Amino acid sequence: MKRLFCVVMIVGIVSVLSAVASAQVKKGKTRVLTTKQMMSGLIKPNCAGIGEGLKAAPADDKAWDELATKAALLNESSFILMDDGRCPDAEWANASKALRDGSATVLTKIEAKDYAGAQEAFKVVTGSCAACHKAHKK
Repeated sequence: MKRLFCVVMIVGIVSVLSAVASAQVKKGKTRVLTTKQMMSGLIKPNCAGIGEGLKAAPADDKAWDELATKAALLNESSFILMDDGRCPDAEWANASKALRDGSATVLTKIEAKDYAGAQEAFKVVTGSCAACHKAHKK
């Protein structure tokens, strides 16, 4: 009987901790923005915009400026991903750091109008997304 009680308690504790961890992936602790909303409204459109914008060298300063804005917004999103208790584990944290570093490099390359460098740096950004999605996207 004692053994059964201990097993039930352990399973209950693990279930609660798992629910808390998954809740942090879905939403921060105090802010209204959900992770799904952040991905669909901020991260995905800016990432896709950079990918599309780097299929060919940007034609003018306006196109370079638009890419710079998208890279800066991606960079900022890497901080939001870690804020408000949203981060559930090291995989999330590592992917967010890779997104931060990669998007900063993309921005630097875009500001220098280094098309090939921006394309190469963008691979770090997409890699960070893939790593986090592999671990967390159901």
